[in-house]
Amino acid sequence: MNTPTEMPTAAVGADGHDIGRDLEQLAELATLVASARDAMSDEIVTRLSRVFSDGISLLDRLTRNEGLMRLLEVLDRRESQHLLIGLSKALSQMSRDIATAPPASGGIAGLLKLAREPGTQEGLRSLSLLGQYWSESMRELHRSGGR
Repeated sequence: MNTPTEMPTAAVGADGHDIGRDLEQLAELATLVASARDAMSDEIVTRLSRVFSDGISLLDRLTRNEGLMRLLEVLDRRESQHLLIGLSKALSQMSRDIATAPPASGGIAGLLKLAREPGTQEGLRSLSLLGQYWSESMRELHRSGGR
């Protein structure tokens, strides 16, 4: 038994766990659940159920969209990840360059100057290839009846 000046020793279970600490954590968890239950008014429950229902409905529509599912498959490939990272960096740099550069003067001289920029031909080539492959894919889809 403890003397009046000694601190009580913690109750320890057969497996060596501190039972007092476990009970304290259980009480804190019960308080958290009770607080959450008290905070859940009918209006909040209705709103949450509506949001959950709308979310499930949206998810169902998205997963039934064959085109979106194919796009997600393509975007999951490593080379597509590199393309998306490059595109995001390019968009960010383009935004900064446009914001800090003076407005283009226009005219044939401006077009010639732009044509001499190193990335112009690569950019036009990329867009040209995208258009070529896209139109080939669209023609094939129409020939095969969308399959």
